[in-house]
Amino acid sequence: MTRLAPVMAGLVAAIVGSASTVAVVLQGLRAVGADRDQAASGLTALCITMGVTAIIVGVRTRMPVSIAWSTPGAALLVSAGQVDGGYRAALGAFLLTGVLIALSGFWGLLGRLIAAIPPAIAAAMLAGILLPLCVAPVHSMDQLPWLTAPVVATWLALSRVARAWAVPGALVVAVVAILIDRPLRLGPASGLLPHLSASAPTLSAGAVIGLAIPLFVVTMASQNVTGMTVLQSFGYRPRLRPLLVGTGAATAIGAPFGAHAINLAAITAALCAGPEAGPDRDRRWIASVTAGAAYLALALTAGVATAFIAASPVVLIEAVAGLALLGALGASLATAAADESLREPAVVTFAVSASGVVALGISSAFWGLLAGLATAFVLSRRSLQPCPSEVPAS
Repeated sequence: MTRLAPVMAGLVAAIVGSASTVAVVLQGLRAVGADRDQAASGLTALCITMGVTAIIVGVRTRMPVSIAWSTPGAALLVSAGQVDGGYRAALGAFLLTGVLIALSGFWGLLGRLIAAIPPAIAAAMLAGILLPLCVAPVHSMDQLPWLTAPVVATWLALSRVARAWAVPGALVVAVVAILIDRPLRLGPASGLLPHLSASAPTLSAGAVIGLAIPLFVVTMASQNVTGMTVLQSFGYRPRLRPLLVGTGAATAIGAPFGAHAINLAAITAALCAGPEAGPDRDRRWIASVTAGAAYLALALTAGVATAFIAASPVVLIEAVAGLALLGALGASLATAAADESLREPAVVTFAVSASGVVALGISSAFWGLLAGLATAFVLSRRSLQPCPSEVPAS
């Protein structure tokens, strides 16, 4: 059984990772203007680019480098909504995000600029992005209590006894509840088959500033940096440059088909790099390659998943997504409040990012980041001013 441990760990990582957040991804794509077919194409493209990248990276590095879609980035799409220029402008933002990720591998300055953002402010921006989705279970309980209560109860019970399966279990219960409550019309069978639909990306100032830049920041700060930290905690130290170039290039390739961003996995990385993947550390790379193969297989189900979620109550699907992101929200809030010297700027960042205000066609995530950095700058300047008692007498 120990020889099969990496394979089983990879399968669990792929199933848990995708089932836990597929609703977030699809809600995000629909929020920025994708129709059902375009959302299905985006999900298919994400699965394919993740799978191919994970297999190539795992085979070349012989390390358990897990690849995932950007869940915080998908949550950002939900909060940002449609940008100037519509869905094609959103695709342009995805493409630019991929270019920026790749450039951060080639150009050290760009990576250093991201690293220079205080972790408290980056975490506060992410928390503000996640908050609207994380309160969705409350709204769903108010509007559809008979459907939502079993979902929340399942999530709570499994969180106690089998935490990794809590969200997938809640999703299964949600599917059963929906099927019992109402007949679903999924449309013609042709729409359920996996397919890719490309659109020509365009760029608009609102999409670049309000979507591409925040998407790049949250993907780098909450996924790539965290993913490298997880790998290092298990004793693996792959070169970061080729990983950033590879995931950035894959994001850019998938962007015209609706793939918003792929990156190093943060949550499921521990499943592939840890002891769950077997006692032999030199064979754990098989886990990440297996996960990549599983993502390619999951691409075949993208049409069915998209059609089902599109035909389901929006508030219930958002509730499942919110349950999936509660842990990330808690971790982000803890990081945001940990540094007392940056607590006020972090609160400003969180409040503005969570407001959902769109000004000048730019999403609140960017304004939150800008407001937090400005507040930190002003307060740091204030702290350098001498107290009245310290001013020397003339």
